[in-house]
Amino acid sequence: MASRNPYEAYQNNSVTTASPGELTLMLYNGCLKFINLAKQAIENKEIEKKNTNIQNAQNIISELILTLNMDIGISKNMHSLYEYANRRLVEANIKQDISILEEVEEIMTEFRNTWKQVIQLNRQRQHASLESVNR
Repeated sequence: MASRNPYEAYQNNSVTTASPGELTLMLYNGCLKFINLAKQAIENKEIEKKNTNIQNAQNIISELILTLNMDIGISKNMHSLYEYANRRLVEANIKQDISILEEVEEIMTEFRNTWKQVIQLNRQRQHASLESVNR
């Protein structure tokens, strides 16, 4: 069934055609979006909206945990940081504390920025290897 909303169709298409690396980047961006929406909701005293957005951010972090390959050493460190971020989100939700949300936002921004660099490096390597094959 075709979507009536062109933006929704674009969003669906971008997710279904994205590489695993791009999907992970989308998860980080989504988490950051929900954290920002939760901060706004706290400022506007919209308790239900705050709760929903923090839970959405937690769901994304849970999904990121599931994607970790625990056979790789750094995954254990990432797992610990994800778990910490999740605990802090619970605390931010209970205390309605924007500063805790900003702390988690900082952690997730670091992950996102690092992941973005990994994707860029991968693309450069793929491009360089394609050029060497075509010579």
